[in-house]
Formats: sequence, C-alpha cells, structure tokens
Amino acid sequence: MQATAIRDCLEGVIEHMPADWLNLTTHRLDIYDEPLAKTQFLERFEALFESGSADASTLAALPTAYDYIRLGHPLSCVLEWAVAKAHGVQAQDVISFSSRTAPLLAVLRKNLLSKKSTLLAHRGELPSFLDPDVLRSVYGYRFELVRVDGEADIPPHAGSTVFLAESDDITNFDLRPGVDFHVNLDRRWGSIIVVTGGQGTEYVSEIQHTRRRETIAMTPANSLAAIERLIGAAPAPRAQNAAANRASVLASIREVTGTKAPALVGSSGLSVQYAVVMGLVHHAIEHHHGKPIRIVVPTNCYGGTNDQARRVAACREDIEVVDLEVDGGRDMVQSLDAVLEELAAEDAVPLIIAEIPTNPRVEVPDLGKLRDALGKDRRTSGGGKAVEPIFILDQTFCPNVRFLGEGDVLCSVQTIAYVSGSKFPSGGRCTAGYCVANARGEHLLEKIERHMQLCDNEATEHQLEVLAGQLPSMLDRIAAAYANTREFVSFVRDTLPSAKINFVSDELAKHGFTPSVFSLDLPTQGNTDEEREAYKRASNLALIRLMIGKIPGESKFCVSYGQLKGCYWTVPATSTQGTTKEGHKDYIVRVALSPELDLVRHKAVFQEFVNQA
Repeated sequence: MQATAIRDCLEGVIEHMPADWLNLTTHRLDIYDEPLAKTQFLERFEALFESGSADASTLAALPTAYDYIRLGHPLSCVLEWAVAKAHGVQAQDVISFSSRTAPLLAVLRKNLLSKKSTLLAHRGELPSFLDPDVLRSVYGYRFELVRVDGEADIPPHAGSTVFLAESDDITNFDLRPGVDFHVNLDRRWGSIIVVTGGQGTEYVSEIQHTRRRETIAMTPANSLAAIERLIGAAPAPRAQNAAANRASVLASIREVTGTKAPALVGSSGLSVQYAVVMGLVHHAIEHHHGKPIRIVVPTNCYGGTNDQARRVAACREDIEVVDLEVDGGRDMVQSLDAVLEELAAEDAVPLIIAEIPTNPRVEVPDLGKLRDALGKDRRTSGGGKAVEPIFILDQTFCPNVRFLGEGDVLCSVQTIAYVSGSKFPSGGRCTAGYCVANARGEHLLEKIERHMQLCDNEATEHQLEVLAGQLPSMLDRIAAAYANTREFVSFVRDTLPSAKINFVSDELAKHGFTPSVFSLDLPTQGNTDEEREAYKRASNLALIRLMIGKIPGESKFCVSYGQLKGCYWTVPATSTQGTTKEGHKDYIVRVALSPELDLVRHKAVFQEFVNQA
C-alpha cells in the first residue's frame, strides 16, 4: 500500500511539477526560510503526500527548498524523500550529488578534522579519476582501502566505514549494520549517500555543506531521471550530441575571452573555483615544496568564496587565508601591494582571488596598476626571489570583458579567470561555469583539470546542452541588460538623489564594463548610528517587498542575476555575504536587471516607494 502511494505521488509530481523546478537555478527568497530549508519543503510535501493532493497548484505553493540549485532544489529533495521512504530512513539522511566522489570527500574531510579513521570499502574498481595518492598528499585525507564483493564482506572497523559501489539502480540500497555510509554511484546522474550507523546530524550537516561549497546536488534533469527510474518509468531520451555541444561551448568561450587554451567547464562556479584552488595548491606543493601557501581573499567577498577558502585552509597546516581590502573606499591595488610585500618576505606562495567588478559595490580597480602590482619583482626577507603570485579572477559580473587574451591588460601575469554559469552564460537555466587561462597561466590548467575530474565536477551533458544554446547570445544579452540597468540607475538617481548608488561610470562602460547589477544605499534618519542603521535596513526590506508585491511576475527577492527575464533584489549581508565577518557585510540593496522586463512599471513602483517615504 505504501509503495503504491509513493508511486502515485511521484507520478503526480512528474505530471504537475512547476516548470521552474526543472528550468531555473534560483528561486524566490520571500518564501524561503534558510534555517528550515529542506525540512520545511519536505514537511509541506509530506502533507501533500498524506492528503493525496500533490497537484499543480499545491506543488507551486511549496516553499523554496534551497536558495541555490547547487545546494539542493525541489526535485533533489523529492528524490531523497522517495529513497528514504523506500528504505525506512529519515529524508535528511539521504543526500544526492551530481558528483560521484563528493560524498566520500565530505566524509573524509569531516574525519580528518575529527581525527577519526575511515575505511573505504568498494565493490569493483574505484572510479579511475579517484586518485588515492592525491587525496592523501594534497587534500591531507587519511583512509584505508579494501575491495569487497559486497556489503557482507566488509571487515569491522573502529572508525567510519564507507561502502562505495557502482549501481544499475542508484536508488536501491542494501543497508547493512556496520556500514556508516552507503554510497551508490551512477555514471550518468552522480551519486546518492545514505547516512546510517547512528552518525546523526553532525555528519549530515557536514556532507550538505560540502555540497554547498565544493560541488552541487544532483541536477534537476538527472534527479527527474532518477525519480522516473525509481518508479519504473523510462527516463525521457536525451540528445546524443554531447561532443557537438562541448565543441560549441568551448568555441563560444574562446571567442568571448580571447584565450587560446581550451576552457574547463565545471558543474558550477564554486565547483570550478574549488578545482582552481586545489589545482594551484597541488602545483605549489610540487613546485614550491615546503613553502607556506597563502590564499588571499577579499574581506567582503561572496560568502561561498570566503567559506571555501577557509575550508581548504583548515585541512592543511601550510595553508592560511589572508584578508584583502578591496572596495568601499579601500583601494584594491594598494591593499594587494601591501599584502604581496608581506607574503614575499615570508617566502610564501600567493594565490589571490578577487572579483572585478567587486560585489556588491561594483567597483573596478586601476587595471594597469593592478597588473604592475601583480608583476612586480619582489624579494624574500633573505634576499631571494619571491614566488610569483597567481591571480584568480572572478569576472562573473562582466564575462564580456577581455582580460587574458594577447595584448589584454592581464596577459603578462599568471592569471586564471572564471565565471559562474548560472548567471549570464546560461541565463539562469543551469549552474555550469567555466575557467580560462592566459598564455602565462596555461601550464596551470593541467592540474586544475585533474582536480575537477577527481572531484567529478565537470559539467553534465545536459548542462553543456544548455550552455551551447545560451552562450552564443550572451554578449547581446549583457548589452541589453546593461542598457536597462543604466536607464533605471539614472531614474533612481533623479528620483531619489539623496541615495548613494554604486554603479560603473560611463568611462568604465566605454571600456566594456557593462554589468547589469547596481547597489543602492538608501537615505536614512535617526539620532544615533544604531537608529540610522535600523531605519536603513527597514527601508531596504520595504523597497524590496513593494517591488515584488507590485510586480510579482517579474521582480523576485532573489540573489542571482544574468537571467533572461525579470528583476532581482537582495541584501548582500543577508544572502551572498552570509559567511563574511559581520563588520565587512553590506546592508544595502543589490538590484539586478535582465534584458527583458517592464522597465516602465519598475520605475512607477520605485516612484511609489519614494512618495511613501
């Protein structure tokens, strides 16, 4: 009876699910409670299951499961719920990944920090890209390997036991006592881990956090296919033109960036960034053996970058994170020059991550001075030649700007540039991102690719299909979105001149910096700093709520940008800067406009907000 009810429910989901569940990377924050996230979604979904009312309207009314698809989304939650129901475990203990190795890496990281041993038992051969030597020497993980014919052959172990197996049915588990983590692998879809053995929420939260920061959940398309497989339905056929899609994507990236070496395309921006950082750490270990490694990170940068860098540093004693002051009145070049002098004296390996333009204040440093600071000949405290820095450029705001091609401003310094694919490259339809290198940095791509493969974070075939369809129009969409943003910024400036607006100048726009994002520091009032800050924060939310309330079909309380339609509003301090230190957070409004929206209506509602103030 229960199995029949689950099947009927899943069939209803497949038939009636909102199109956005499959086709968008971000969802509304006005129906999102982050501390509850997946639990709130599944509680409401469970109620629909019990009542048998999972129709189109009730599914559409469910709260947002997670704020980013890379962390999780409605279809991955439903898949995990169904696997849990089928095996009599809690839904929170079932976690799906697009990567086949990430769940194992999550357990290994947790046990490294907890000083707990890990036994990895595997049926059949390990995936060829999972290199145990690199996991030990670069990531610092400690584990024992044993090959078995099945769960019954796993020897007892005092620490954690992980059982890893390729499976024809990724949703079917044979849960055995003595195994703490069962992991099923599927070459097409990724993996599912079931946390058993009384491991509790401590491991669950760590595994979910790995999914949030270094990889992604099983994609919507693959989650749907796995759900179809679970109920015995044949998954919808996929296009068989993966090679052509990849060639198209690489050609588009080469044309846009002006670089020559083939780009690396990963499952998300953070997946790419993780491969870049781990690849460069690996390179530093081999080529600068024994020297300290320093990851230089902007103080107010995107929370995922901030957190990921610190997670990497926590696993190795020779890595530390160094703060870089970059905007809000602080000059990036001066800050970088000072930091590089300190690291040169230390004889450290500098890996610098920076966003250009900066987020959220949309500032661009003097690029000539930046190039000179990066290329400056520096000496150690002992008089020797300092290690040349590697610049890791996040140019997600402006992927149209050529930094790395022959003759471009950063062509002379070792640079890797990357872009989050959920923004302009895909128009918000998938998360896949990419990275490129200039001629001086091409030699680093081999290591970066190796770690992208080791973490199984390469873009899926469906993601490549989406990018192949969207990348050819990216430059036109960027231009159209910028035109809308410039017009709206001008209107806001005229309508509310007391507000402080952070946006690129006309001069920067002439040089190609045409973002579709600006930040708005609303005017405030009060007798004390606390009163003025509280008033401004309340005004931020009042503006956002008015915009999404009056224009619900286009305005979203959402952290993203670069989408095909609509307008996106957020407060960085409470969203994108989530893990940034409190003193560096920006309690301002960030606005992102798309190529297609009712600009007249948005102006009218903003005017209404000003009139009400």
